[in-house]
Amino acid sequence: MDPIIQKRVEEWTRPPFDENTIGEIKALAEGNNVKELTERFHATLEFGTGGLRGILGAGTNRMNIYTVGMAAQGLANYIIRMGRQDSGVVIACDSRRMSDLFRDETASIMAGNGIRAYVFDDITPTPLCSYAIRKLNAVSGVVITASHNPPEYNGFKAYWDDGGQVVPPHDKAIIGEVNAIESIAHIKKMDFEEGKKRGLITIIGDDIRGAYLAELEKKALRKPGNSGIKIVYSPLHGTGYRIVPEVLSHFGFKNVFPVKEQSIPDGKFPTVKYPNPEERAALEMSLTLARETGADIILATDPDADRMGVGFRDEKGDYILINGNQIGTMLEYYLLKRLSEENRLPEDAAVIKTIVTTDLQEEIAKSFGCRTENVLTGFKWIAMKMKEYEENGGGSFVFGGEESYGYLPVDFVRDKDAVSACYFFAEMTDWLQSKGLTLNDFLNEIYLKHHLYLEDLHSLTLKGLEGMEKIGAIMDSFRAAPPKEFAGTPVTCVSDIKSLTMKDLKSGGEFPMEGLPKSDVLQFFLEDGAKITMRPSGTEPKIKFYFSVKEKVDASGIAEGKQSLKKKIEMYRASLLEKVQGL
Repeated sequence: MDPIIQKRVEEWTRPPFDENTIGEIKALAEGNNVKELTERFHATLEFGTGGLRGILGAGTNRMNIYTVGMAAQGLANYIIRMGRQDSGVVIACDSRRMSDLFRDETASIMAGNGIRAYVFDDITPTPLCSYAIRKLNAVSGVVITASHNPPEYNGFKAYWDDGGQVVPPHDKAIIGEVNAIESIAHIKKMDFEEGKKRGLITIIGDDIRGAYLAELEKKALRKPGNSGIKIVYSPLHGTGYRIVPEVLSHFGFKNVFPVKEQSIPDGKFPTVKYPNPEERAALEMSLTLARETGADIILATDPDADRMGVGFRDEKGDYILINGNQIGTMLEYYLLKRLSEENRLPEDAAVIKTIVTTDLQEEIAKSFGCRTENVLTGFKWIAMKMKEYEENGGGSFVFGGEESYGYLPVDFVRDKDAVSACYFFAEMTDWLQSKGLTLNDFLNEIYLKHHLYLEDLHSLTLKGLEGMEKIGAIMDSFRAAPPKEFAGTPVTCVSDIKSLTMKDLKSGGEFPMEGLPKSDVLQFFLEDGAKITMRPSGTEPKIKFYFSVKEKVDASGIAEGKQSLKKKIEMYRASLLEKVQGL
């Protein structure tokens, strides 16, 4: 075994580590499980630009009270260095295993450093933490969550005073503080109950939820009153279990049918393999209940209720699950259309989307005279652009979204918000029903007014140290020698966001890109208007390939167009994977 790894293993088999941790590592050492020990100790779980995320377990490369404690101490050190310790930190957690323990540990460390901690009294959606940071004028926030990852994961997401996840310069500065902590001996903490007695730990809950609801009322476009639409809802064992039904009921949506088996918070996620509304398997129970109840829509949220999945009937009456690009596009079109009809759309209205989100949203925004901002993947970049608008002008935020099932239809939250998204999708359904229209009609209206777009995502999961190296090699190869075609369709230009350059393959010219920070992303633009994007995931051991194709259709050609675009995506996927496998 590598001497550095061996040293770390030995350190974790002695106090001050607790008995359970020591026992877990000793068992691996005594079993001579070198591969597992290497995975656990070859690195320190990296505090990246969004915080920590990793597999639960003992070791420097795992999520446990010690790695979480060092992250919390690093954040506390930065807050103190900035002279902001009197502002307080909001701390929330989801339903995952050990989430409440990590939440309380983080609060105890903040209190131990003289920083006030506002701790939610129950598992809490991520957007509520974002809102609370702004409402309480806190300097920072932490959500203990691994979002939609499998049950063996957990995470530590860090926020700053605007309610968005940390961005430059704070992210790198916090990372520096975390990396400077060499051992758990540097962690300062106070007993949780003692912190409450001293007023350094404050429990929050219904007051914040009530204030959030009041803000949502101001944004609602629907007049108060009961609605006849039927809604099937699943929180997928997560934090939406309470607040989403309460919000829907408050606005008059009384016919809500919860998926009972999935409405019990449980970090083991016993009814699903992945608690992810992107996965059809996770929504099978919702589909069954929808058929039984004749529901108009299916809504589902992930464990920390920042992502939302949607289903409804197609023209044949069968229930379909639409993708994140379609959900966001429908929400955007609905908001712009209604605000425009009511003469409430600001002159400087702005839509913010990520570079891998459908360009159909840009077409829609343009048709309403709205500007579109394209930002890097990750909702923190949307939040950063919102902050720029707030401080410097230049745009009035109306809608933000990303293809990975994250949407923001309100401006008082600065992260993906499935709670308000659920409300607005219900509101949209009710409005359409009052006009004798269906959600499927509405989506087709968008396609006919603009283009029929189809997007898809293919991910390669490559775990461990070897996987990280393989992902790096793939990106290096495509960067060094960009493909000139995919499935015989010429590539016209390539964007390299790591070097912020765009190369025109026809002329050979190379041009600088502006408006984006550097990131390990490659985009290929094809002669037929298709776009292929590749990037390593920032939160999972995956490399992701995004495909986007489009064509103009009339009312009689939508079904045929969808089939044609599906075939085109399959051709491009096969071509790309063939090139990857040839490396």
